[in-house]
Amino acid sequence: MQRSAKDLWVGLFVLIGALALVFLALQAANLLTITWDKGYQVSAKFDNIGGLKPKAAVKSAGVVVGRVESIVFDDKSFQAKVVMSMDKRYAFPKDSSLKILTSGLLGEQYIGIEAGADAANLAQGDVITTTQSAVVLENLISQFLYSKAADGGKKTD
Repeated sequence: MQRSAKDLWVGLFVLIGALALVFLALQAANLLTITWDKGYQVSAKFDNIGGLKPKAAVKSAGVVVGRVESIVFDDKSFQAKVVMSMDKRYAFPKDSSLKILTSGLLGEQYIGIEAGADAANLAQGDVITTTQSAVVLENLISQFLYSKAADGGKKTD
């Protein structure tokens, strides 16, 4: 069986197309980020991170300014320690605050950073102390049901 040049080109084209699809799938799932400059790392502790995952976005005003590098449990403070890699193009004041937010009703979680007013900026290894944990839907529902049960189901007219 003889192979022609067309078969080689078709095979190469299919291979390139498959690689492009894999690349797009990894980019869409936030599993692949291509950065040449690491930037600077900062960390923060949260009481509850909800469904936050490594490689999640760190956003300010809707713009991605960094990524979550790692999440570990601190057995001394019983909190989750989140290490973030911030893009070096963006400088935030040291008194900035972090919130774990959800994109959409049931979307993926990300960290929102709100800039403070301090004159000094965050640098490599700094710890952000002002944090707000994730809002867990199950906790909200149980609090609502508990408050209704405490009222005894009384109607207020």
